[in-house]
Amino acid sequence: MAATTTSLKLPAEVRTRALAAARREGVTPHAFMVEAIRTASDAAAKRAEFIAQAVAARRDALRSGKGYAADDVHAYLRQRLRGAKVRKPGLKAWRG
Repeated sequence: MAATTTSLKLPAEVRTRALAAARREGVTPHAFMVEAIRTASDAAAKRAEFIAQAVAARRDALRSGKGYAADDVHAYLRQRLRGAKVRKPGLKAWRG
C-alpha cells in the first residue's frame, strides 16, 4: 500500500502522551499514531454497522409488530449460561 503524507497538529498534552506510550510499547511515535488511527477508524466502522443493523431491526419490528418478550429472552440466556439446550424464544405480537 502506498503511503501518503498527512500533517497532524496535536495538542502538546496529547503529543506527550503519545510519545510516552510509543516508548513504552517499543515502537516509533509514527508507528504508534498510525496504529491508533487504524484502531479508531476500525472501531468507528464497526459502530456505524452496529447502528445500521439496529435501525434496520427497529424498522422491521415496527413494520411487523412482533418482537421478543424480555422475560423470555432473559430466561433463555440464563438457561444457555447453565449449559442447557433450550429453544430460542419465539416472536410475539407487541401491538394491541
